[in-house]
Amino acid sequence: LGRANLDLFSQDIGADFEDATGFDAMVGGSPTNISIGVARLGLSPTLLSAVGDDRTGGFVLRYLHDEGVDTSRVQRIPGKLTSLALLGVKPPSDFPLSFYREDPADIYLDPEVVRSFDFGAVRSAQISGNALSRGPCAEAARLALTLARSAGVTTYVDLDLRPTEWTEASAYGVAILDAVPDIDVLIGTEEEFYAALMQPVDQPLSHASVAEAVQAELVSRIKDLLDEGPSVIILKRGAAGASILTKDATSDVAGFPVEVLNTVGAGDSFAAGLIRSRVEGLSWESSVRFANACGAIVVTRHGCSSALPTVDEVQQFIEGYAS
Repeated sequence: LGRANLDLFSQDIGADFEDATGFDAMVGGSPTNISIGVARLGLSPTLLSAVGDDRTGGFVLRYLHDEGVDTSRVQRIPGKLTSLALLGVKPPSDFPLSFYREDPADIYLDPEVVRSFDFGAVRSAQISGNALSRGPCAEAARLALTLARSAGVTTYVDLDLRPTEWTEASAYGVAILDAVPDIDVLIGTEEEFYAALMQPVDQPLSHASVAEAVQAELVSRIKDLLDEGPSVIILKRGAAGASILTKDATSDVAGFPVEVLNTVGAGDSFAAGLIRSRVEGLSWESSVRFANACGAIVVTRHGCSSALPTVDEVQQFIEGYAS
């Protein structure tokens, strides 16, 4: 559940955004990417979101249908435009991103869509942290977590921080902490957890790097969340892999060294790999290793949703490192 938008990726890899001569069109938005990701990994996802009654909304729906995503719960909102994102690609670390989300259709997702959904028919529910930010969608997202948890469905929340979506710095942390009791698995980067748990109210919300001096305190605060609701917290560490935090232990799962072409979408691919692996009954360590591989594959490819791997591709990738 969460935002859906049209992504336009610059075709001119390495060029300044202003020098782009063409763009590749695909679908984006973290939860939408995750739905496509799990579909490519063999699951049958349903997306709860909204698009405008514009041509862009039609493009998004057709794209998702072709990827095997059930769009029966994606609303068309009259008079609203589908969200848009434009991205430049300057590897290995510069990927300028511009969002057009002044009043996007997806924030108008009606909570009744969630209330009428049969959570007893699914095995997992993944909610974008960003979906808690504004509009009727914020209520829909919170309701989805409550109903899914009540139905015994494993609930996943990817923190998915998008600073421009929040009216003030403290609102992000307040919304996340309010949802924590209904979250089984919480996923995020060090920067996202810092923004949720330690962000100074007099500083703008951002993906600012976490100073070494506060890293130990941050990890301690993250672990404290395990007493509030989640049974597992996944701390993504980029190229270093990811850490699995439970009340009893912390374990690190190494990443895969690759040459970076484009980092956009790596976290979504990671989440898709994690959810797929847990649904298939893999251990947490094996699931995170599979998820790390999904993320590593995506950063070597152009695009976001178009770059998401299949099960065979992931298994071949892992086997290549093991040989």
